[in-house]
Amino acid sequence: MARKINLRIWRGNSTDGALQDVTVDAMEGEVILDVIHRVQAEQMNDLAVRWNCKAGKCGSCSMEINGKPRLACMTRVSTFEDGETVTITPLRAFPVIKDLVTDVSFNYKKAMQIPAFQPPADLKPGQARMQQIDVERSQEFRKCIECFLCQDACHVIRDHEENKKSFAGPRFFIRIAELDMHPLDVIRNRKQTAQEEHGLGMCNITKCCTEVCPEHIKITDNAIIPMKERVVDVKYDPLRWLGSVIRKRDGIL
Repeated sequence: MARKINLRIWRGNSTDGALQDVTVDAMEGEVILDVIHRVQAEQMNDLAVRWNCKAGKCGSCSMEINGKPRLACMTRVSTFEDGETVTITPLRAFPVIKDLVTDVSFNYKKAMQIPAFQPPADLKPGQARMQQIDVERSQEFRKCIECFLCQDACHVIRDHEENKKSFAGPRFFIRIAELDMHPLDVIRNRKQTAQEEHGLGMCNITKCCTEVCPEHIKITDNAIIPMKERVVDVKYDPLRWLGSVIRKRDGIL
């Protein structure tokens, strides 16, 4: 059974734009992406929207729905009241290209700044071994679909454009945590790098990133907070600090 749904959709580009009201049919079981496509087909043929899988796995249809970062393909129309106006806007933390499409290249630039997994130099093919517990520890972080909703929700990025240069954001803190947990990764200073180069200390653990994650990754509790604790151990424990100084002097680190 069809119902009418009122939408308020952002139309514009990086320099100018406004919200436009439109009413469209919504069928039972549909999601917001379905009704956006119907608006695109019937009323706004030039409406720009990014999407791909429509299954909550590609992260392409990230946008803000009633002010909350969400995936349009995972937001059911039935969650909104009859007669309620649903406001649809692009991700606020990133520059608008057109309508609902934003320039998220900031995230790919940050990804390039994080050194990749580096195995021991003498490790031969077929010799890599991991305990199951080590696999399970970081498995959660590998569920990330790079929708960048956590990046958009993070107020350090969202409300302070000047922070982008020195702050990687929650998506890349879980990437660093994943690599730091890998028993075969020979890069041992990832926690310190997260603090000194990627702005880990700027995060004040409000958990807003965790709240919007469509994969339900406990970004704050399982990645950011443990890394912050280990950074403090290394930096302020006098014995650890002395040990790191000696290792650096002897060329061990």
